[in-house]
Amino acid sequence: MVARAPVTSKWHLQLDADEAVLAKLGYKQELRREFTPLEVSGLAFSYTGVLPGIASVLFYPISNGGPVAMVWGWAIAGPFIMCIGLAMAELASAAPTSGGLYYWTYSLASPRCRNFLSWIVGYSNTIQTITGVASVNWACAIQIAAAINIASDQAYATTNEQLYGIYAALALSHAVLVSLGTKVLARLQRLYTFMNLCLCFIVIIALPIATPPEYRNSASFALGGFINLAGWPSGFAIILSFMAPLYSVGGYDASVHMSEEASNAATAIPLAIVSILENVQLWCLPWVDQCYCCVGRPWLGYVERRVTPNLMTFSSPGINVSLAFCMGTDLESVLNSPVGQPMAQILYTSLGRRGALALWCLIISSMYIVTSNSLLVGSRQTFAFARDGALPFSRYLYRINGYTKTPVNTVWFDAVFVLVVGLLAFVSTEAINAVFTISLTASYVSYITPIATRFVFKNDFKPGPFHLGKLSFPVATIAVSSMVFMIIVFFFPSTPQTTVREMNYTVVVLGGYMSLAIFWYYCPVYGGVHWFNGPVANLTPSMEGGRRDGNSVPEKEQLDAEISASVVDV
Repeated sequence: MVARAPVTSKWHLQLDADEAVLAKLGYKQELRREFTPLEVSGLAFSYTGVLPGIASVLFYPISNGGPVAMVWGWAIAGPFIMCIGLAMAELASAAPTSGGLYYWTYSLASPRCRNFLSWIVGYSNTIQTITGVASVNWACAIQIAAAINIASDQAYATTNEQLYGIYAALALSHAVLVSLGTKVLARLQRLYTFMNLCLCFIVIIALPIATPPEYRNSASFALGGFINLAGWPSGFAIILSFMAPLYSVGGYDASVHMSEEASNAATAIPLAIVSILENVQLWCLPWVDQCYCCVGRPWLGYVERRVTPNLMTFSSPGINVSLAFCMGTDLESVLNSPVGQPMAQILYTSLGRRGALALWCLIISSMYIVTSNSLLVGSRQTFAFARDGALPFSRYLYRINGYTKTPVNTVWFDAVFVLVVGLLAFVSTEAINAVFTISLTASYVSYITPIATRFVFKNDFKPGPFHLGKLSFPVATIAVSSMVFMIIVFFFPSTPQTTVREMNYTVVVLGGYMSLAIFWYYCPVYGGVHWFNGPVANLTPSMEGGRRDGNSVPEKEQLDAEISASVVDV
């Protein structure tokens, strides 16, 4: 005789489904799944921080092409950004785990080299997240200094020591905030998303209305004016300006590292990645809408699948076009103003001191949100890597706080290293600015490897709910080729005439770090080559069941059978 198990809610069935997927990947559920699909997309959008991101790296397009780079540079970089994001989304749907990139690399690579490749990707991803936090935190400190300068009517300038003090205070406050419980952090994403969207549209609408006639540019200048202040050949200058869109719409793995705290992760994570792609340009909208149609579920809701992403679509193009029309023609004065931030100077000339200060404070608030989410994401990557025993002090880092049920130790571990990275400010401006390119270059190393590994090695990769079908290989090829090319570009200095003090320190800092990671792997007796065996299952034998044979998540039909209402003998 049989009796059916009690009927449970869709929410609890979904949690069971997510836990089953995670178990197939070899891990038990330890973090609380409090993030809804909308909140995961909100985190991805807030992590990119379109407006504060544009503000923090606006000096790249202004000095390397001016209006042409600001408007059309995004359009040129857009298809490549889209291919990177789609390739990442496909992998995320197949294996949604916080370890993400290094897990995918291990699962898809040859047994001969998968331990080493997984190690390299894990350490590259770790330095990416830490320098990513450091870069946005430094940008936030500079923006606060710019606000002080505006408030004093450009009479006060901060010193490096004062900037680092602001930087350190911000880093510590982020660590306190990110140490809160998952439910609080998840609900905050709704507020963050609303604030970011509102701020984007305030700038898009208010700036053209308030700008005095003498600073309003003609369409021919705003859409076709080319100004090269850096000194590089025109073509290469445009390529260097790609730093702005690549940095502002980077972080495709942000939602990936939240996989173990998201509901319906196999679908919600790729949708979150796809949603940030709409920030790049308008023409990718049909692609993105088709992706939503392919993987969407009725319960995701119309707002989550359509309204929010489509509002994001107009944010980046709108902001860049608005700035191009309202910044005047003297770009050298914008770039070298006492305020210290090109966008702050544009707001100052357009809105006056009070208006600029009010709007700039909102931008600072938005950048603060970006930094907090960056630390949140980075702490989850560190937690996952420590769970597999790859980091020094892993036994202390792989712990869940009994009160908040979050990995508080890794939050503060990352925060301490962010404080250390900030000391580059005392070397030179170029040295601290290198954290922007270090985070982007390290991210590309960690993205290239799993994307390429999927096709280079023989494996039985099985796609998840989100997949590109026959387009997978060409999309991956474009993504990998563009990232390899841009890594080389990121090693160049900002101007062709440079000194030892003004050189681009990306290759030095990142190269030194990766050299240490390789040395730590091959170190005699104690190196990872002697004990690191890739991702380590933490399930009990009875729970582990069909632990990976290496390469993929089972198909949805099999998973549905496992989580359907069970029957038991009585």
